[in-house]
Amino acid sequence: MLTGPLFMLQVYDRVLTSRSVPTLIALTFLVIGLYAFMGLLEFIRSRMLVRIGRRVDEQIGSGVFDKVIFHALNRTPGVNAQPLRDLDTLRQFLSSPGPATLFDTPWVPIYLCVIFLMHTWLGLLATLGAVVLFVFALLNEILTRQRFEDAAQSSIAAHRFAEESRRNAEVVKAMGMLSSMRTRWQMLRENAIGDHDQASDRGTTITSSSKVIRLFLQSAVLALGAYLAILQEITPGVMIASSIIMSRALAPLEQSIAQWRGFLNFRRAKKRLDLIFSKTVEPDEQMELPQPEGHIHAENLIVPAPNSHLPLLQGIDFKLEPGQVLGIVGPTGAGKSTLARVMVGVWPVAKGEMRIDGAPIEQWNPEQLGKAIGYLPQDVELFDGTIEENISRFSLNANPGAVIKAAKLANVHDMILRLPEGYNTKIGEHGAVLSAGQRQRVGLARALYDDPVFIVLDEPNSNLDMEGEAALVEAVQTMKRQKKAVIIIAHRPSAIKIADFLLCIIEGQQKAFGLRDDVLRHLMPQLAKQE
Repeated sequence: MLTGPLFMLQVYDRVLTSRSVPTLIALTFLVIGLYAFMGLLEFIRSRMLVRIGRRVDEQIGSGVFDKVIFHALNRTPGVNAQPLRDLDTLRQFLSSPGPATLFDTPWVPIYLCVIFLMHTWLGLLATLGAVVLFVFALLNEILTRQRFEDAAQSSIAAHRFAEESRRNAEVVKAMGMLSSMRTRWQMLRENAIGDHDQASDRGTTITSSSKVIRLFLQSAVLALGAYLAILQEITPGVMIASSIIMSRALAPLEQSIAQWRGFLNFRRAKKRLDLIFSKTVEPDEQMELPQPEGHIHAENLIVPAPNSHLPLLQGIDFKLEPGQVLGIVGPTGAGKSTLARVMVGVWPVAKGEMRIDGAPIEQWNPEQLGKAIGYLPQDVELFDGTIEENISRFSLNANPGAVIKAAKLANVHDMILRLPEGYNTKIGEHGAVLSAGQRQRVGLARALYDDPVFIVLDEPNSNLDMEGEAALVEAVQTMKRQKKAVIIIAHRPSAIKIADFLLCIIEGQQKAFGLRDDVLRHLMPQLAKQE
């Protein structure tokens, strides 16, 4: 960065006075070499910054994704997909000129020292300019930080509301909610834009002022240099060189003010990521146990709601062996789906133990246990991909034979073959190209993929026709013959046709557990009353 002004100084004070062409040629070749080296360093630094941003993304990206899933399971308020956007903010800032500006700032004192070597007054004026710009940088931080933080929070709230509206677009359209939802989104958006505009106005004022001051200081140094040259205290070359060097000295400070918004975004994103990491307790790495066989035992379970001490379930106690089918019944809101989440390890318990093959579910390696569990939730969610990918649980080494076997067991194979591209059919976001019944049957095939030993089906017949229900019963009978432990959750007792045992839950408490016919005979009047 000093090559240009020092070359100009030599040309003015040495070449022109001596009229030496060989000196000019030697200096020119020296400048070419220095600029080439500078270009190489700039090229390397730019590429390094891009790779540093990518390296950070690679190192913490998987952890951020895991934390998003963790907080979704625990229903942590205010945490959605924002951490993934914060990760992008970190990577983009680290790959931008912002860090380079910070790296250039420590060279400011060196440039000022060079100016002091030329003349004390020039050095004092340049130092005064650097102090003024530093004060402007502090003002930029003080006046805009809170406004930008408010704008960021308002923007996150607006994006969250828009995403919720998009997910429920059918309800919004069908029930005439579009105008009211749009008005609500616009209010949130206007709050974000208002805070952002106020912060931007303040930042723009400071940025414009700092630019004007830097240009004025450059001219002021030139004027002072001319005055000193008239007094013959410096040469004309020093006058020109000092003005250029001062612009080099103040440029990092001015650029830091211009890059301040990016730095604030980076700092806010890092702060939010630190917060979600601090809220997450990393589970201990679990040793793999022998492959589960399907011995299920719930011991006096007490289950609270996420982020609450209010119990949703209490006193749940039952056993289930391989080859047996358990039906869970109860009125709406009794806690049946909550129990399903506990049994597959999604929700933790406050007291008691949920055991699989004698080991508490917390002692199982999640990856190992997950492959041995088949789970069909009440609200079936499929992913944007092919039917094969969804059934195979997006396994990187999916077994086509296992996919077809699961599809046939769920009686969905023929339906898939009738689709335009068969198992390679893209189902779209949330399985948009399939009907509710088809999604449920594909979800059942996903639950049965790769021969799980423990299957939990939550309201598996809620969207099925008579043919689908018959296929479900046949699938459960097949799983029973294969010595699988199967749990079927139903709203009404009539939906349980093949269960060996029945568990009745009312208002979060276990009312009965035993043989199906015994439980139905004793609790039918109470269940009918609850209905």
